[in-house]
Amino acid sequence: MNILHSDLRRLDLNLLLVFDALLRQRSVGAAADELAMSPSAFSHALARLRAALGDDLFVRIGNAMQPTAYAERLAGAVSAALETLSQGLAEAGGFQPERSERAFVIAVTDYTAFAVMPRLLAGLQQAAPRLRFKLVHSRGRESAEDLAAGRIDFALGYVEDIAEPAAGIESFDWLEDRYVAIASRAHPGIRDGLSLEQYLAARHVVVTPWGETRGGIDRALERRGLRRDVALQLPSVLAAPFIIAESDWIMTLPRLAAQALSRAAPIAVHAAPFDIPSYTLKVYSHARHGRSA
Repeated sequence: MNILHSDLRRLDLNLLLVFDALLRQRSVGAAADELAMSPSAFSHALARLRAALGDDLFVRIGNAMQPTAYAERLAGAVSAALETLSQGLAEAGGFQPERSERAFVIAVTDYTAFAVMPRLLAGLQQAAPRLRFKLVHSRGRESAEDLAAGRIDFALGYVEDIAEPAAGIESFDWLEDRYVAIASRAHPGIRDGLSLEQYLAARHVVVTPWGETRGGIDRALERRGLRRDVALQLPSVLAAPFIIAESDWIMTLPRLAAQALSRAAPIAVHAAPFDIPSYTLKVYSHARHGRSA
């Protein structure tokens, strides 16, 4: 007999974690932090859950997200189900992060190392205080080979970094971020926002850690019949804000990175003046890890 209720077939059970976190935190930002998600990714997941269940689930009242009557009826069952599942996995001998002293090797880019890892590691320090980590430089698409060979446990990167994963490579979307542009605060031509005309007239700094000649931003421009004038290619994003601050060049990069860099150098963050597909950060691992990771 098929014991799966018809409602469960259309529900991503990972979304129950979103429900549970928001029920306890009553704040999208705090709940997103608990799950190591960006607020935008959390909001997207909440929208999916609302659509699947046909209810708003949470509504903003004052400064807090309050559960609807339907959400209150679900709350006990969801909490009990997650607790039962957690206990069952622990009893089955699965990975227990709160006790494990395992060391993980994670391949990261500059972006993930300084814009994403601090928050992730802060959360892991609380949930898994004895885990150890080694961060290594991502080799882009070749990270699939490193995962398959067991040289690394995880790779964090943009969806295009591992375009055609090898057999056994698994992945999931971790967070989405939008692209923005940065320019010197003293830029003579950019004051109140950045127009498409200014963007195309400017010279650009790009980061090409693996020697790539074009990326998602270039393709977004090409779809409009446009191209940008690249003045400088860098192997690392870390030098970029200081170069931007002392020049009239501009750079396009994910918002989280831009905000972090703006604290290190006198640069201004501007909305991108044209549509660019979101930056999707994925987590890659090998199927051999199974429950242990």
